[in-house]
Amino acid sequence: MAEALLPLPRRFVASAAASSSSSPPQWVLSPTASRADPPRRPRLAAAPARHRRLKAHAAVSDRSEQPKWWEKNAGPNMIDIHSTQEFLDALRDAGDRLVIVEFYGTWCGSCRALFPRLCRTAVENPDILFLKVNFDENKPMCKRLNVKVLPYFHFYRGADGQLEAFSCSLAKFQKLKDAIAVHNTARCSIGPPVGVGDVLDSPEEKPAEASPR
Repeated sequence: MAEALLPLPRRFVASAAASSSSSPPQWVLSPTASRADPPRRPRLAAAPARHRRLKAHAAVSDRSEQPKWWEKNAGPNMIDIHSTQEFLDALRDAGDRLVIVEFYGTWCGSCRALFPRLCRTAVENPDILFLKVNFDENKPMCKRLNVKVLPYFHFYRGADGQLEAFSCSLAKFQKLKDAIAVHNTARCSIGPPVGVGDVLDSPEEKPAEASPR
């Protein structure tokens, strides 16, 4: 009976050493077939779209948390004023120090352009107190102090009260420096500050205007 031939694994090949067809073929391992396939480098999976959106959202959130330009202060001698009472208390507590009040608007381009220069001036004059008054948050007080254009500055000092009031843009910043040189001199005052205006009155309100840059 003829023997059933079983299929041989592919890794076995017939040897060419057999010299005659009568002798059975010898089977040997093929050297080429025994080599293992080269290992494949693992492919890095792309980050899911959801994770990419989260990272982008985090980057946007970090930028949005940065303080806005009018929220930055040069140091302890620059204070934000949020009410009439805070304004009067700051003038009273300043004593004989020169006080410079800046009235500004967050929408005012001239105010924004001038602000970095004002911060440098505050750093250069730590003995002067700088008060920042947001016009939109303190409209009644600004109207009573006759603030009609922005940016606008008031100078106060002790019992001398209000010394000067004028508008000033970045192009005319020397005007503010000259006023500092005139009023920031050694002196002593006796009595409460005067000349701040009757901030309890309520005259007719008019919109403020931005001064030219």
